[in-house]
Amino acid sequence: MSNPGGNGEQPEREAFVALERAVGQALERLELMRKRVSTAEARSAELGEVVRRFTGDEGEAGRILTRLRHLEAENADLKGRLADGRAGIDRLLSKIRFLENQQ
Repeated sequence: MSNPGGNGEQPEREAFVALERAVGQALERLELMRKRVSTAEARSAELGEVVRRFTGDEGEAGRILTRLRHLEAENADLKGRLADGRAGIDRLLSKIRFLENQQ
C-alpha cells in the first residue's frame, strides 16, 4: 500500500481496525460463552431437583448429585477462565486506545 503523505499512518490505522474487529469478535464469543454457562447452571439446578424428586434409590441419587457437583466445579473453573479472558481483552483494548491516541 502506498501512502501519499509518506508518514506510514495508513498501514498502522488498518492494523488497528483489524485488531479492533478481532477484539470485537472475541468479545462476542465471550458473551456467547457467558450465556451458555448461565444456561448450563440453570439446567444443573433443575436436574438436581428432578433427581431428588424422582429417584427412589438414594445411592443412585447420591452418585448423580456427586457428578452434578463435579460438573458445577468445572463450570466454575470455566467461568474463571472467561473472566480472565475478558480481563485480557480489556487490557488489550486499553493498549489499542492508548496507541491510537499517540498518533
